Amino acid sequence: MKVRVFYHDKCFDGACSASLFSRFHRECITRGAEYEFHGLVHRAGALFNEADFTGDENAIVDFKYSASPKITWWFDHHLSAFLTPEDHEDYRRGMADGRYANRRFYDPEYTSCTSFLAHIAATRFGFDAAPVKDLIHWADIVDGALYESPEAAVEMAAPAMKLTLIIEATQDAHFVPRLIPLLTEMPLAEVLRQPFVAELLPPLMERHEHSLALIRERSACEDGTIYFDITDQPMEGFNKFIPYYLHPQATYSIGLSKSSFRTKVAVGSNPWTTRKTEEMVNLAEICERYGGGGHARVGAISFPPDREEDARKAAAEIVTELRAHERGL
Repeated sequence: MKVRVFYHDKCFDGACSASLFSRFHRECITRGAEYEFHGLVHRAGALFNEADFTGDENAIVDFKYSASPKITWWFDHHLSAFLTPEDHEDYRRGMADGRYANRRFYDPEYTSCTSFLAHIAATRFGFDAAPVKDLIHWADIVDGALYESPEAAVEMAAPAMKLTLIIEATQDAHFVPRLIPLLTEMPLAEVLRQPFVAELLPPLMERHEHSLALIRERSACEDGTIYFDITDQPMEGFNKFIPYYLHPQATYSIGLSKSSFRTKVAVGSNPWTTRKTEEMVNLAEICERYGGGGHARVGAISFPPDREEDARKAAAEIVTELRAHERGL
């Protein structure tokens, strides 16, 4: 049996979810299956290509919903998991009539898709998650921004943080699929020591220092809201906690960046803010207005590369809204 696993690319939780799914599937569903891993990214336009769903089974983890009948498994935890009301209705109907029972799972209350998948696999299928508890622990920390301090998030001493840096920055389409099986086979420190992984770290740490200096130069914090624009410095990935490391008093951050395939508006909130939960703006709802999405505390919007001005306009509107909200508290 060939199982194709589609996962949120350039994302530590996405890679961990894909690895955990394949281990769970191999141990509890079909022994001897072959697994192929295919990364998905949020971009303007269609997110799925039906022609890619070529497995005997096709799974999507840590990514938006597809109503395709070719999708056998789906796990997600994002508030904005459904691209359209029709997708959401398909999910509800399939759960109501039993078509998707024990095959499609959704719960936005979970910190990471990895921890959600582990819970479902253990409680519904008898999967033993104990051997991968460290992976689950770090997926929650990374995806939930549960670091003890901005310094821990930006200085990246832990192996999981270094792996996150590599996963988010790599331009090699074969790297993450090669990495995924290792994540549930060995400790993260050992994964990091693998030659094909270790060789990537030194130049990325140097680039991390460059992005830290660049955002220090470009970012400004007013009314508890940081804004910076680095679209003239092509950089698909940067440590999203740098703004709060530089401006610890901030509540929100909006960053505009550009890569070969999109212009991105990153919208986040300070994990260490003293604001009460009820005082916080739901950032997923803001991003959804512009075709993006995410979680209540962090989200993003993707525009085509040639719509940089539209992205800049959206970013400016969001900055204005969040600064006004902060002034009103």
